[in-house]
Amino acid sequence: MANIASAEKRIRQTVKRTLRNKARKSRVHTAIRKVEEAVASGDKAAALAALTAAQPEMQRAAGKGVLKANTMSRKLSRLSASVKAVAAA
Repeated sequence: MANIASAEKRIRQTVKRTLRNKARKSRVHTAIRKVEEAVASGDKAAALAALTAAQPEMQRAAGKGVLKANTMSRKLSRLSASVKAVAAA
């Protein structure tokens, strides 16, 4: 256990940041899952709406450093391609 005030503060900050990051990561994963489910159902409008909702959430997580930027870029690209394939079909 920390005996120094600054160390105690860092522990409090870490707990808050961990919870915030966990919530943000969960929102991203939920958004991705919704897009994938819409694509699997073959509903073009729902897939496009889900992708439109997921994109800012994914980019925000990457910008905050919660998830790696290249990973989010790759996932977003693949989701876009899958939605585009549903729209074409």
